[in-house]
Amino acid sequence: MKQLQDIVKTLQAPQVTGNTAVEILDITADSRAVKAGSLFIALDGATVDGHNYVNKAIEAGAVAVLVSKPVEFSGDICVITVEDTRTAMMACVPYFFDYPANSMRMIGVTGTNGKTTTSHMIRHILKAQGHKVGVIGTVHIMIGDTSYPIHNTTPDVVDLQHILHQMVEEGVTHCVMEVSSHALALGRVSGVEYDTAVFTNLTQDHLDFHKTFENYLEAKCKLFEQVSEPDQTKSGKGAIINIDDAYGHRVVEKTKAPIITYSIDGNGTLNAHDVDMTPKFSRYTVSYDGHDYTVAMNTTGLFNVYNTLAAIGACLLEGISMEDIDKALKTFSAVPGRFELIEEGQPFAVVVDYAHTPDGLENILQTAKAIQENRIIVVFGCGGDRDATKRPIMGRIAAQYGDVVYVTSDNPRTEDPVQIVKDVEAGVKEGLREGSHYEVIVDRREAIQHAIQNAKPGDIVLIAGKGHEDYQILKDKTIHFDDREEARAALKEI
Repeated sequence: MKQLQDIVKTLQAPQVTGNTAVEILDITADSRAVKAGSLFIALDGATVDGHNYVNKAIEAGAVAVLVSKPVEFSGDICVITVEDTRTAMMACVPYFFDYPANSMRMIGVTGTNGKTTTSHMIRHILKAQGHKVGVIGTVHIMIGDTSYPIHNTTPDVVDLQHILHQMVEEGVTHCVMEVSSHALALGRVSGVEYDTAVFTNLTQDHLDFHKTFENYLEAKCKLFEQVSEPDQTKSGKGAIINIDDAYGHRVVEKTKAPIITYSIDGNGTLNAHDVDMTPKFSRYTVSYDGHDYTVAMNTTGLFNVYNTLAAIGACLLEGISMEDIDKALKTFSAVPGRFELIEEGQPFAVVVDYAHTPDGLENILQTAKAIQENRIIVVFGCGGDRDATKRPIMGRIAAQYGDVVYVTSDNPRTEDPVQIVKDVEAGVKEGLREGSHYEVIVDRREAIQHAIQNAKPGDIVLIAGKGHEDYQILKDKTIHFDDREEARAALKEI
């Protein structure tokens, strides 16, 4: 709890009417979450204006409201008017929760692909050293061994600070956090001081939001600028950067923190070489600081070698020895929906993966190519209300690597799934190789069934796009749908 008058001091040029000598017990921008003693922040969003819910918040017990335009209200409450409530929220919310990020080691992982697996690898290594670890990411929030659902990869300012505060209360020492480009661009991580920033890679994604690739890159770079800002509370800062990525050098330029670069081409300070992979296993040598270490893991794919190097770099900065890191990695298993093998005793491989970007799809298909015994069968689609320019690109990639391609629906959201499929199909036709073929089956369940029913011994059936997600969004309704469940059901019928 905080005194309102102290909260007001964190704001720039506020106009205040009413009594500030009151105790604030909670702070929220969601009128539905208001309780007695709350400060309600009225945000003017893309679809909803919080100013229309001020009276509802007062009725629910709000003792103060933060607004950016005149509001009519009933009751004896304090009204704080600022130029921009979103900017004000970034200042006052971390203060209200006592800047919880300052009480933990904060490791931020950003990039287009690999954030989730890298974050979970870091967690696994830290946990093996006896640390209590928190995770905030695409799949879930974890506090120690307890998992909670999540709606955005990086929650908004209020939710994020609340989560971080809860982690501190429960004794978390290290928080590993996926940091999305949206969060960096919108200031959701304001008030969070990172100790380590990790860059995985950068390929086309989210251009519906960022508009240009340069804007997308700039958003990602904010994390690396942030980690080396002067006059921070904590010391021991560092950056881990994939120097093989086309934009790695650009990221390097954005930070003054000590850097570990990683590579499989021998260009980094941390390098992997002599990579040996099977569908279920990988082994390679890691070179660092003049020493070689053999790493053996129950995961496969060149992309996972990169993810592992990123995790190793982050943990080295946390003072963990390479020997202890290697020992921990031997017991790491794949993250749900990330090149996840579905086994029902069938004579071919079935893999479910979250790949939903051109680069993500190409990475897993390259992995499939490296370990294939027979055909590669691809089942995938593209989401609606997202960057439409990547649809034909992904179609072309699927056709270049796949022997059989089933083009299907993903999360159409408000768009017509048939039109999305047509956008993808245009790229498939361009990339189709001699001897390969494709089929359009809009119904995703049916597409998965067809792929599995027609698979032969030694084939790899790759179901891409949704990974761990257990839903489909169809216009105004959300239905339960899990690629892994559908694959198992289809396997049991053959």
